[in-house]
Amino acid sequence: MSEHSVGQLILFILVILASAHLFGSLFSRLRQPRVIGEILGGLLVGPSLLNLSAGTQAALTKPALDVLYWIGLLMLMFLSGAETQGLFHREERKPVAWIGIVGTGLPFIIALLLSMRFKLTGLLGSAQNRTALILVIGIGTAVTSIPVISRIFHDLRILHTRFAKLILGVAVMEDVVLWAVLAVATALAESKALPTHVIAQRIALTLLYFVAGLVLFPRLARRLHAAKWNVFARHSMTAYLIILLFAYVGLAAAMNVSLVLAAFLAGFAVPHESLAARQSLGEVKGVAFGCFVPVYFALVGYKLDLGKTFDLRMVTLFLVAACAIKLLSVLAGAKLAGFSIPSCMNLAVATNARGGPGIVLASVAFEAGIINAAFYTTLILLAVITSQAAGAWLEHVLRSGKPLLTEESQDVAVAEALAA
Repeated sequence: MSEHSVGQLILFILVILASAHLFGSLFSRLRQPRVIGEILGGLLVGPSLLNLSAGTQAALTKPALDVLYWIGLLMLMFLSGAETQGLFHREERKPVAWIGIVGTGLPFIIALLLSMRFKLTGLLGSAQNRTALILVIGIGTAVTSIPVISRIFHDLRILHTRFAKLILGVAVMEDVVLWAVLAVATALAESKALPTHVIAQRIALTLLYFVAGLVLFPRLARRLHAAKWNVFARHSMTAYLIILLFAYVGLAAAMNVSLVLAAFLAGFAVPHESLAARQSLGEVKGVAFGCFVPVYFALVGYKLDLGKTFDLRMVTLFLVAACAIKLLSVLAGAKLAGFSIPSCMNLAVATNARGGPGIVLASVAFEAGIINAAFYTTLILLAVITSQAAGAWLEHVLRSGKPLLTEESQDVAVAEALAA
């Protein structure tokens, strides 16, 4: 790129970053998910509305924007993985298991079975892989957002509560499994012209990487962190964490494994028992959420062209079907876990927020050619609308003075006390 082109690119980044932060701050003031404002900031700059960058398009190279897009995405997944450590306390395992297995497994299976009954040709991307598309539909129906729902809990000051821990525990279970499924889906999409044994090999490598990333790699990372010869950790823990992320991603690239899954698993290897590591993770988070993650979400909005890719019928049908399946499944799981009906509703609405993972799913599936532009727009809008609804619902419940979470036995005890 010439110096002039670099200047134009930086000008574009300035516009899109400022727009993302401006709208993100506005939504935060309105007590709404910040990520939605960041997406709308990109949408405003993009072709759907003002198209402010139209004059600079000739100077912008796609590889440069792709690098910014992917750095933001990988850092988001890395930090999401790091935040999921230490959520599973012994007393929460039973309800998390019920809500996670029923509330995630059931929507995924129902979505798969329903998808198999339809042609789905209007949703297929350039890869023309029906199996990968069905898996993406299943993930889109079942997924819950960790970053967005965490931010909602933080803004509502309920991040320390049992309700928040249950939701995040369920979200962790979902994300670990569903990112592995997405990795399989992208492997299938990329192997359209490959022999069957090569496809099987790629899926096997994905599963191997997944298991190693959960069990083996974190142990190796802890030993590496404590090693005396580890000059990276001694000189700059922040640099060490970035190197750790890039090492996971580099190994995944060499194995033809999903980079998104690799970044998420890299977060599990962060040595949280180290004060220096926790402080450095805060520094990484500050840079990521100050620059790269807002740019990523803004570029997601920037890529949307609602005038060409918005299909009202598709959005309405998938929104209603996905929300109904997810809400009813979580209601059933929460009821089996022993919670009251109002608590089950609160849990269902909170886990229905797809937020960041829903957007990542749409982005990865679209880039891999699994879905077309219209279904990409549908998945983005599904993530935005469900996140907005979850934030509004939880704020309404808190303002009304009602508890977010009560056991069914507690309601019976209260009723008996009132009757006496």
